[in-house]
Amino acid sequence: MQNPLSSSAARPRDLLVWQHAAARLRAGQPVALLCVLSSHGSSPGRQGFKMSVGLDEDTAGSIGGGIMEHKFVDLARARLREADTSIVRRPQIHRREAPTDRSGMICSGEQVVLLFPLQLTDLPAVEGCIAALEQLSATCFTLSEAGLQVRPATPETPSFTYDEGPDWRYTERLGFRDQVTIVGGGHVALALSRILATLDFELTVLDDRPDLNTLAQNPYAHHKRTVPYDTLAREIPEGPNQYIVIMTFGYRPDEVALRQLLHHRVKYLGLMGSRAKIAELMNSLRNSGGAEEALARVHAPIGVPINSRTPEEIAISVAAELIGVRNAG
Repeated sequence: MQNPLSSSAARPRDLLVWQHAAARLRAGQPVALLCVLSSHGSSPGRQGFKMSVGLDEDTAGSIGGGIMEHKFVDLARARLREADTSIVRRPQIHRREAPTDRSGMICSGEQVVLLFPLQLTDLPAVEGCIAALEQLSATCFTLSEAGLQVRPATPETPSFTYDEGPDWRYTERLGFRDQVTIVGGGHVALALSRILATLDFELTVLDDRPDLNTLAQNPYAHHKRTVPYDTLAREIPEGPNQYIVIMTFGYRPDEVALRQLLHHRVKYLGLMGSRAKIAELMNSLRNSGGAEEALARVHAPIGVPINSRTPEEIAISVAAELIGVRNAG
C-alpha cells in the first residue's frame, strides 16, 4: 500500500513555497524566492529554509522569522516594485559587535541569504520542483547566476551544497532529507506516525500481518507494506539519513527484526520494550555471536524518559529522541 501526500501524510516542507511561486508566475505577478544558502551557529533559519514573496502581504514559507526575515521581505518587495531582476546574496551576522553585515539579531550565528527574483521563464523549473515533491521523486534543483535548474538526483546527491565566490552555485535535494521506517504497525506506530507527519520525515510502516486494521487505517505514512520480518534487511535501505524504529507485537518478532537489522548502516536503530525484555533479547543476541559494538548502537528502550504509558505518550518520547539524534549533527 502506498499513499504519497494523502491529506494526512507529511508533506515536504517546501511544497507550499513552490506552489505559491508558481501561482504568482502563472498569474503574471512578480515573485521572489528567498533562500538560506548556508548557516552556522545559532542562526534563526537553517540552510535550505526558504520562502516565496509577492507584492501583496501573502507569503509562503520562512527563512527563520524575526527582524532578519522582515528586512529581507521588505527588500524583496521593494525590488519587485522596481522590476529589479538582479540577484542578491547577502551575509547576515547575528552579533552586535560585527563590523559589517549585522542582521539586527544577537543570537551569534551567521547565514548567507539569497534574494532570487523568479521570471516567467523559471515556471517550468518551478513546476518541476512541485511535481518532484508531490511524487517524492529523486530530484534536485540548482540556483546560480544562470537561473533555476532542475535535474534528477542520484543516491549520492547530498542534501545541500553551496559553492561560494563569483561563480556561486547552490544545489538542494528536493523532498524529505530523512526517512523513518517503523517496523510494526500497531497502536503506538499509528500514534508515532501522526506526530512524525508534522516533523519533515518520509515515513514507511511495515508489518507482517496482512489484515492489521491499525496499518490499514494509518493515513500518515507515505508507504505501507506487509512483509515477512525475516526479509527486512532487503526491504529497508541503508544510509546516513535512515532511521528505523522496531515496535512489533511481541518478543519473537522483535528478535527476528533486530537480527535482520542489527548490522544495517543507518542513522538510528531503536527497539521499543520494557527493560527486562530488552535485557533478555540483548543477551540472546550476545550468546549467538552478536557483536558488542553493533548491540551498543541500538537505542533500547527507545524514547526519552518521561514515564510515558499511553501510545500517544510513548510516541512523543520516541519522536523527541529522533529529533535529538537528527539535530545532533
